Amino acid sequence: MVLFIVFLYLVIVLFMGIRAGLNKENSIEEYVAASRSLNLFVMYFLMGGAIFSAFAFLGGPGWAYSKGAASFYILAYCAMGLVPWLIWGPRAYRMGHRYNYVTQAELISDRFESKTLSALMAIVSILAFIQYIALQLKGMAYVLNVTTDGLIPFWLGALIAYGVVLVYVLTSGVRGVAWTNVLQGLFMMIMAWTLGLWLPFKFHGGIAPMFKKIIESNPTHLLVGKPQMSWAAFSSAILVSVLGFTMWPHLFMKAYTTKSEKTLKQTITLYPTFAIFMVPVLFIGFAGIGVVSKESLQTADQILPIMLTKLGLPPVIMGLVAAATLAAAMSSSDTITHGAASVYTLDFHKKVINRNLTDRQAVVVTRIAVIVFCSVAYYIAVFGAKSLVALLLGAYGSIVQFFPLVAATFFWPRATKQGAILGLITGVIVNFYFSAVTTPPFEIHAGIWGLLANTIVLIIVSLLTSPHNEEHVMKFVIESQVPVD
Repeated sequence: MVLFIVFLYLVIVLFMGIRAGLNKENSIEEYVAASRSLNLFVMYFLMGGAIFSAFAFLGGPGWAYSKGAASFYILAYCAMGLVPWLIWGPRAYRMGHRYNYVTQAELISDRFESKTLSALMAIVSILAFIQYIALQLKGMAYVLNVTTDGLIPFWLGALIAYGVVLVYVLTSGVRGVAWTNVLQGLFMMIMAWTLGLWLPFKFHGGIAPMFKKIIESNPTHLLVGKPQMSWAAFSSAILVSVLGFTMWPHLFMKAYTTKSEKTLKQTITLYPTFAIFMVPVLFIGFAGIGVVSKESLQTADQILPIMLTKLGLPPVIMGLVAAATLAAAMSSSDTITHGAASVYTLDFHKKVINRNLTDRQAVVVTRIAVIVFCSVAYYIAVFGAKSLVALLLGAYGSIVQFFPLVAATFFWPRATKQGAILGLITGVIVNFYFSAVTTPPFEIHAGIWGLLANTIVLIIVSLLTSPHNEEHVMKFVIESQVPVD
């Protein structure tokens, strides 16, 4: 019965995803930006689904269970993540409307008059995207493996989810992503609140008694600080996540899909109502303390499915929970996969490999890229050992390096392409060094050290090199302030 419900859900999602793209124009603008036609209802779930993922349903509870109050960083950046977009979301929309941009790097490389910068941004984006897609596939595999008592092995669970997402992203582009996210968003919000309120009552008699038991058994678990996570690590994780939130190309690009600036602003305003569902998600993890032993878990990310198997729930309920977790993972993996392929085609392939790429050829290249990137992410998901939260924070460290470029595009005309290129390269290298080679100083997130080095190099090199044509750079400062609706 569990398998039946899961596969029924996958069939419904597949049908909806394919149906959304039928009888639509076969153009790159339609495939990447839905012909700039998405309304508030769809945008609300597209943004919410793009942000909340396997990390939310599995990584969030895993951190609440294993690291306690350190997981509150998730609530902090969810609350503040779209605040920077109030500043440049409408600006990006206006410039995209005027100059037909459909990716983040098209805007920035035009401002800095550099195809090299476009290619570099594409490379950084794709490497971060692959980590993020792997996060989703790993999460989906966990759920299918545990809820079926190992009947579906980890590799097959990831492969099944990979296949479904691949088909509707290939056929329908961002429109398929958007409409499936509506279904998935509604489903996972309902299940999050249901599980987040029910599990504490089932195991502890309520939310307050649950926290009282945690305090009695492990008083430091609900305090930020060591041994779970130092204040420096906690604060810098919030900062890198907030600054990097809308730097993700697949989120930034949504400024180009909306039908109007008003719709974009309404989406930003309403978004926190979607983010509230992370509160019950953390309750799920806290409910597992004292109920599930750490020795019974291969990783803390498994806490939700393991708890559910301990309850002896009817197969129908187990199937619905598994489907809801798949919804969370798929709602991000589809938009990220689509974003990665779009970035590759428009920001790298068209700039470096084939500058005369036709519109029809661009759609074909994008679809091929979808297959390639999903396959690489699948390999990482099956053979990689990192936790879901580690994968997420690692990806944020790279993507936050776009922050100085976006800020300079709209607010600092003196910035030059030499400064932008060298700053980006420096930031990425510093982030990689402190992520993969050595421990970052003072336990501050590697992405913050990269961002600091990036900004310093951008400023110094820009001041030492010749400025761009004033009329050209002021276009991005002035025209981005003028509404187009």
